[in-house]
Amino acid sequence: MGPLTGRLVVASHDLTDGSFHRSVVLVLAHDPGAGAAGIVLNRPGVADLPDRLARWAPLLSPPAVMFRGGPVGPDTVIGLATGDDVELPGWQAVRTGIGVIDLTDDVETARTQLRALRLFVGYAGWAADQLEEEIGSGAWFVVDAEPADVRAAEPAGLWRSVLTRQGGMFTTVPDDPSMN
Repeated sequence: MGPLTGRLVVASHDLTDGSFHRSVVLVLAHDPGAGAAGIVLNRPGVADLPDRLARWAPLLSPPAVMFRGGPVGPDTVIGLATGDDVELPGWQAVRTGIGVIDLTDDVETARTQLRALRLFVGYAGWAADQLEEEIGSGAWFVVDAEPADVRAAEPAGLWRSVLTRQGGMFTTVPDDPSMN
C-alpha cells in the first residue's frame, strides 16, 4: 500500500469505536514507517467559533461551527480549505484543490483564493503501521477524496455519500447489523 496522503479512509461497519463509527477521515499526512494523521470530516461540533478565530467566520462553509477532527490534540485547531492555485504563505496542499491553511495568514488574501474553509478541533492519529493494519483487518475502506467532501453541505450524510460514490454496497446496512 502506498502513501495515503490526500485520500479518504472511511469506516467500515466493523469499526464501532465511538470516535470513528461511520466516520470519513481525510488523511493529511502518511508515512508507512512513521504513522499517519488525518481529520474526521463528518463530525460537526456544537460550539461556535471562538473569538480568536472569528475573523475567519466569513469564509466558513455551512454549518459554520467548529468540527471535531478527532480524539488527538483537543487543543489543536486545523483549517482545511479548498481552492484552485492557492498561493498563501502557510498553505500546505494535501491533494489538488485541498489543503491546510495557516490560521495566522491574512484573511483578506485568503478570501480571494479559497472556495471553502472548515475548522477542526483535534485530529486522528495512527502510530507506525497502525493504519495499514487497521485497513488490512477491514476496519477502513480507502477511497479517493474530492474537494466537495471537505465542504459537504450535509456533513452528517458524508459517510453514506462517499460510499454511494463507490457503488453503495454498504450504505444500506443499519447501524446495528444484527437488526437486519
